[in-house]
Amino acid sequence: MKSLRELYRIGNGPSSSHTIAPRRAATTFLCRHPEAKTFEVTLYGSLAATGRGHMTDKAILDILQPAAPTEIRWKAHVFLPFHPNGMTFKSKDEQGKVTDEWTVYSVGGGALAEEGFDDRSTPDIYTKNKLGEILYWCEHTGRNYWEYVSDCEDDHIWDYLAEIWKVMKDSIERGLEHEGVLPGPLNLKRKASTYYIKARGYKDSLRSRGLVFAYALAVSEENASGGLIVTAPTCGSCGVLPAVLYHLQKSHEFSDTRILRALATAGLFGNVVKTNASISGAEAGCQAEVGVACSMASAASCQLFGGSPAQIEYAAEMSLEHHLGMTCDPVCGLVQIPCIERNAYAAAQALDANIYASFTDGRHRVSFDKVVEVMKQTGHDLPSLYKETSEGGLAKDYRPMD
Repeated sequence: MKSLRELYRIGNGPSSSHTIAPRRAATTFLCRHPEAKTFEVTLYGSLAATGRGHMTDKAILDILQPAAPTEIRWKAHVFLPFHPNGMTFKSKDEQGKVTDEWTVYSVGGGALAEEGFDDRSTPDIYTKNKLGEILYWCEHTGRNYWEYVSDCEDDHIWDYLAEIWKVMKDSIERGLEHEGVLPGPLNLKRKASTYYIKARGYKDSLRSRGLVFAYALAVSEENASGGLIVTAPTCGSCGVLPAVLYHLQKSHEFSDTRILRALATAGLFGNVVKTNASISGAEAGCQAEVGVACSMASAASCQLFGGSPAQIEYAAEMSLEHHLGMTCDPVCGLVQIPCIERNAYAAAQALDANIYASFTDGRHRVSFDKVVEVMKQTGHDLPSLYKETSEGGLAKDYRPMD
């Protein structure tokens, strides 16, 4: 498995696959061809189907347009075989002749892949790729998941995770202050600040749940507005893990050191899914985004409350299992409906999974690795209209408000 730096990425929303990765691809292509007189970029499949709502064209044009005139072409019904999120960059000379052509794929979490240029071809630093193997290591060494991360990563990983935690907290605090309407034709009103104010007026149990909702909404609304967030594991699911960790630190006074260790454990679980299945909504549906985020947050919270490695694995397994089959059907191609609410619900579910697992000894029938395997097959079996194309499910036939 790769470094957690490949999972937790800092960038602007609203989509890791549709915004962060295309921007990175455009930057790479421009560096290769600063002499180009014009550029042409063709977007395929899911990338084209929801690209306008996800600001894909803006992400690319912001990079290429200042250098040379750039044309964006949309081919939503053409799916390239490697991955649903394909894009082809072309550079042209003064006569309009193509001087180079590059097809690259956005494979989830802001990563890019293609022959000869693959974010996933960076060196493996984790020798164990399955959670069962890591759990066995924990139980036979008496150590925890975050200690396995510390053994495999370099000494600077804790500085990196500290930066990740800062950006996560900042995105919550900005989101709680912002009001108004989110960009796009849905005219969706921001809710985080209202939820936060209302939650503080309730008694303990309702206050706790309301605050978790508010924190998740805050990050997700920042993401929908193109704000700076952390992929955890993606932009579309970026509100779940920060909401859980922020709430637990505020309510239980966990130190930053313990929060960073929980981030490491969460990242390890996300990394296992990314390696053995997918974290791309276009490839496997929302189970690969919000489902994985919920699983990561469950593992983190269970560790913070002193769960054993087996209980942590159970909490994470449970969260992913109960998101199996969740479709990716963003209305109007925007990361707003149902994405924002899903982040809030998943954050609450992550805390419930921790409580459930803590009542057990951690032993259960279905392993985390088995659920990852089933999730991958389920994603493969889902029709394309339920995988980020906005052609099915909640997005079908929806008309925005005037």
